[in-house]
Amino acid sequence: MLNIKNHVATLSNNDAPYNRMTLEYMDELERLVPELGADNSVRALVFTSEGEDHFSVGMNLKQIPEGIERKGSLEAVLDQRLRVLDLIENLGKPSIATLFGYCLGGGLELPLACHFRLAADEGAQIGLPEMDLGTVPAWGGSARLPRVVGRDVALDMILRGRKISGEEALKFGLVMETCPVTEIKARAQTLGEELAKQPRLAVKGVLDTIVGLEAKSLRQSILDERAAVLLTRDTADSQEGMLAFLEKREPVFNKDD
Repeated sequence: MLNIKNHVATLSNNDAPYNRMTLEYMDELERLVPELGADNSVRALVFTSEGEDHFSVGMNLKQIPEGIERKGSLEAVLDQRLRVLDLIENLGKPSIATLFGYCLGGGLELPLACHFRLAADEGAQIGLPEMDLGTVPAWGGSARLPRVVGRDVALDMILRGRKISGEEALKFGLVMETCPVTEIKARAQTLGEELAKQPRLAVKGVLDTIVGLEAKSLRQSILDERAAVLLTRDTADSQEGMLAFLEKREPVFNKDD
């Protein structure tokens, strides 16, 4: 499930072909994500799945009775999933999700908690189809989706149970780019490595400022930015950046980690 290469941690769901987000998968994420957050050598995270068929069809509904028995209630099962997504979103490290094949229910809600999303240019079916089950998104999908794509698109997707393609996701701003499914994992790794080269504390400062922006006042965002400035003042990376600028060369950050 976990592979770390060039400071990029890749967490891969291995319940092929549909890569359901099982109880075991969520337990593992709840354990691993904080550990990766505390590891300064890990500077970016990629969330993907085994194979090239599907990212995830979301929760394994057949496990609901087992989850209730294990955790005491349905609310506790859902609370864990909300906790994990909150951990990803507020980890202070950039996260990337790969959307290919079915990305449904939790298979979209987890990517919505990530900071970057890539989609396959063909074959992706992305949506929150809970209406088809007579219910509503349960892991923050109806809260996060409109913040990304806007109210009208989110209502259309959720109320009609509509699945969109990778190209539509790009048009709506749900993903930052599309690429062939055969290249999407390599592209996520490349993007992760690019982000990992940026100064770690400065990256954290930007994420702390921008994540959750919708719920902040302008004044609070400015205060968060000021905190980020103070966090990065006189660090080895800020000194390296200034020296590299004066010497007209590319900076090399994070040498102290």
